[in-house]
Amino acid sequence: MNKNRLEAFSDGVLAIIITIMVLGLQMPNELNSETLWSLFPVFESYVLSFLYIGIYWNNHHHLIHTVTHVNGKILWANLNLLFWLSLIPFCTLAVGKFNFDSISMFLYGINLCCCGISYAILQHQIIVKHGKNHLLYKAVQKDVKGKLSVIGYIIGIAFSFYYPWISGFIYLAIALLWIIPDKRIEKIINENNK
Repeated sequence: MNKNRLEAFSDGVLAIIITIMVLGLQMPNELNSETLWSLFPVFESYVLSFLYIGIYWNNHHHLIHTVTHVNGKILWANLNLLFWLSLIPFCTLAVGKFNFDSISMFLYGINLCCCGISYAILQHQIIVKHGKNHLLYKAVQKDVKGKLSVIGYIIGIAFSFYYPWISGFIYLAIALLWIIPDKRIEKIINENNK
């Protein structure tokens, strides 16, 4: 099967996710410093989630660039990733509405952890389909950043019950770790084209 439909569908779903998140930003009935300040947690959670969606979109683009053909397992792994990403607007709204409290940070961490695991499953299915001589395997065979991210999410989830602000810091730190696009795949593709 051709990868174009998978890529187009994924791009469309991610665009809808961002649209849903921005619709969660409600304008107050009055504009003054007090009402604007009350919106700060909502805006802060939106920015963090937008950053995460952007990171996943960017890395998904690089990931799919290595794919020549897809099969049912890759399609289902991709849908699994999109499912967890589609829950980010709900978790973002919870974090913003309940001002980064323990339960909302727990939910946000669980969601991010599931996204990270789902991305790893998608990578694995692509490697299984294309073999160990494939570009993706060469690029991500150790995947230290991916494993550290999932471990970080689990630590953030544990802290959410006692110090939710530490969870928020961990989730932000992981996003900053990934904000620079992952060059491993680009590097392998460039080396292969020489």
